[in-house]
Amino acid sequence: MKLCNSLTRSIEVFTPRNPPAVSLYTCGMTVYDFAHIGHGRKYVGDDILRRTLSRFGYHVTHVQNVTDVGHLSSDADEGEDKMEKGAKKYGKTVWEVAQFYTDHFYQSMHSLNVLRPTVICKATEHISDQIALISKLIQKGLAYDTPEAVYFDVTKFPGYAALFGRQKLEDKKAGVRDAVVEGEHKKHAADFALWFKRVGRFADHAMHWDSPWGDGFPGWHIECSAMSMKYLGDSIDIHTGGIDHIPVHHPNEIAQSEGATGKPFVLVWLHYNFLRVDGKKMSKSLGNFYTIEDVVQKGVDPMALRYFYLTAHYRSELNFTWEALSGSAAALKELQSHVMVLRAQSQKRHTLSDEKLEKIDGFRKRFDDALANDMNTPQALAVVWELLKSNITSQDKYDLLLDFDQTLGLGLAEIKEAAVEAVPADIQRLLTEREAFRKARNFTESDKIRDALLEKGYEIEDTADGTTVKKM
Repeated sequence: MKLCNSLTRSIEVFTPRNPPAVSLYTCGMTVYDFAHIGHGRKYVGDDILRRTLSRFGYHVTHVQNVTDVGHLSSDADEGEDKMEKGAKKYGKTVWEVAQFYTDHFYQSMHSLNVLRPTVICKATEHISDQIALISKLIQKGLAYDTPEAVYFDVTKFPGYAALFGRQKLEDKKAGVRDAVVEGEHKKHAADFALWFKRVGRFADHAMHWDSPWGDGFPGWHIECSAMSMKYLGDSIDIHTGGIDHIPVHHPNEIAQSEGATGKPFVLVWLHYNFLRVDGKKMSKSLGNFYTIEDVVQKGVDPMALRYFYLTAHYRSELNFTWEALSGSAAALKELQSHVMVLRAQSQKRHTLSDEKLEKIDGFRKRFDDALANDMNTPQALAVVWELLKSNITSQDKYDLLLDFDQTLGLGLAEIKEAAVEAVPADIQRLLTEREAFRKARNFTESDKIRDALLEKGYEIEDTADGTTVKKM
């Protein structure tokens, strides 16, 4: 399996440290507001990655955090805590906001058929782990205490500014801001907070804990390092996130984790590109902020949204429009119709020729090759549609589809009759009449009925397993 490693900016053969075990850490939600369809793309991507690894025989331990404290409105150390911002916005306590939006997030992921992580860890439940890690960094001379916060000294971590191909530290310092915020005691503009004290702008912070440096709360970056290492060890195989984490959050994770342990932190960094809406960044102010509930209210199956995500490679931007989602919904419905027909026909067993066996193996190999090539889901979907057009038996098509869907996660095995539009009674009557003509070898009359069905918008296909009909 090959994956694009964002840290080296190259596609590499994935070789986990202790195969067949794979340790996977996926940056989770900051739970101060509703999960939206942009989040959905990232977490469906994580789900495809996990399912693909399992398909190839790996045993995945999947850890995902819940950020319920410490994430400021800027990914750096500026602005207010997003949890407190959410509490003010919705008139709830920060604890109520955290629980409500955590529940909403996982409900949304369930609607998208995203597998539950092996471990879900909340930042507020791992304060002692974060304090222990900060203490270790201070002991090693990599962090320093100030009146308002404990900071990581980025100059003590060689190559910090060049992580993920970023600029040199001198350029980064100039690019972040010309001077530190008045009243702060940072040594360098790029230094980042490990622990905020309950003073100054955070004097009234609702979430706070005792620490060796005073009453306060953790910074966002230290949370992921502490929790990932607690459950997966000092070095992990794969760490995922959105590309917006590349400039700040993930370099900070590397610096503090490797600074504390002296070991490589992550083998492969994997990042997902943005979901745009009508070509623009999703924003409530633009009126293009959509949740899974909005999709359902439009009468669209959330699985159609999952299918839509799979139509683009995870490293490419994907543009959401309701028209594009409608196209994915139509494709999914057609796929479900095929599954229902194949399920009905799959009771008929046939002796397979060497040629047919070779085709079956070929489809499976091409599907696996697509996924092994940096999770190329558009190519994997193309193999699915080629399979449906092939001349292998219905039973083998059905078995392969369900096998493929173990990774695609479209829920094809659970499709019920009601999920697929029933053939109207008048169309069924014409099909019955046509079948009678075919058995009597009266092909002139059977062809007339075929033409009549085409005029009504129904396409017929005669196969060795029987006749199938689908609405065009």
